[in-house]
Amino acid sequence: MDIANLETINIGIVGHIDHGKTTLLQHLSGKWADTHSEEQKRGITIKLGYADAIIKKEGDKYTTDPESKGEPVRYITFIDTPGHEMLMATMLSGAAIIDAAILLVSASEGIKPQTREHLIALEAKNIKNIIIAQNKIDLVTKEQATSNYKQIKEFVKGTIAENAPIIPISAKQGVNIDKILEELCKIKIEKKDENAKPLLLIARSFDINKPGTELKNLHGGILGGILKKGTLKVGDEIEIKPGLSQKKHNEFIYTPIKSKIISIYKGHYKVDKATPGGSIAIETELDTSLTKADSLAGTVASTIGGLSDTTNFIKLQYDLFKNIAGEDKVINPIILNETLMLSVNTSITVGIVSKVSKNEVELKLKIPIVPIKEDSIGISRNVGGHWRLIGFGKINL
Repeated sequence: MDIANLETINIGIVGHIDHGKTTLLQHLSGKWADTHSEEQKRGITIKLGYADAIIKKEGDKYTTDPESKGEPVRYITFIDTPGHEMLMATMLSGAAIIDAAILLVSASEGIKPQTREHLIALEAKNIKNIIIAQNKIDLVTKEQATSNYKQIKEFVKGTIAENAPIIPISAKQGVNIDKILEELCKIKIEKKDENAKPLLLIARSFDINKPGTELKNLHGGILGGILKKGTLKVGDEIEIKPGLSQKKHNEFIYTPIKSKIISIYKGHYKVDKATPGGSIAIETELDTSLTKADSLAGTVASTIGGLSDTTNFIKLQYDLFKNIAGEDKVINPIILNETLMLSVNTSITVGIVSKVSKNEVELKLKIPIVPIKEDSIGISRNVGGHWRLIGFGKINL
């Protein structure tokens, strides 16, 4: 199978905590994405979870069963995002790297605060392709399911998801999963620029070597993420920014890291080159001490000279929401010297407001970023001890 040329799309699975996102992902891909020990202990998604699958068409049915003899239709990367309010920044990191989303709503619980917050985030990130999965229909009566359906229609009225298909499912029982796959194959994929300077958004970094591995069998550090544009090939020299942080004179200095691509994987498939679409994993020549435990998550990579300089200052054109999602709390204007948290692509940084007007704000950042013009930035404020999404901005270079 020529996996490199199969149509590829990144799908985010979003929704309120415990509405069944990770269970649905397991049925869609055959993989349980909560592999982090703390996630398994607490039963919630903390980090972004990843899984991939090939959708095949067998007659009039769609499946991701690897044993199926059906015709491959589309390669899917699924990204499972946290539903808990305190992990909204991580959800925004996921929204930065998806093309479309499945929004879960529990038929037994209805619309919840994070359901609202996640739809707002998708709208602000301009994710136009949304599928609504009305989950847990096995736990309600026909009348309750119908009432919940009407609630969902009212909820999405006037939003980017107003005309989104609503599919009743049971993630736990595997009911109507094929209908979700069918809708995923209907989504039109926007052609991305393969000839531009590469831009890899790094969401994970890790070490795949097991203790006791012989020296000759050791692998270099692994970078995982989404290639937004351009092409990366085995043998390419790359640079990673902001890079390695070192503390000097009570200040953190960031130094770009350079390395070479040893191999590229799309899921389990080894490829010679990567083009935009789908998550990829890149083996580099980096010492694994630099990549272990997601230490390079939030950075960006390109070929040498392909990235602009990092900056500790940022200027945003911004808009604030009227209220905090799911609550009656009015969002007050941004003020001078206020501390805000910014979600920039897959990274999180904190900034101090140095200048503010009605629709433009300048901030000094604690962690530098690689600025990308017109990038959509999530703006969060500490409200009652939790970072809550209050608006979005675009980088003004």
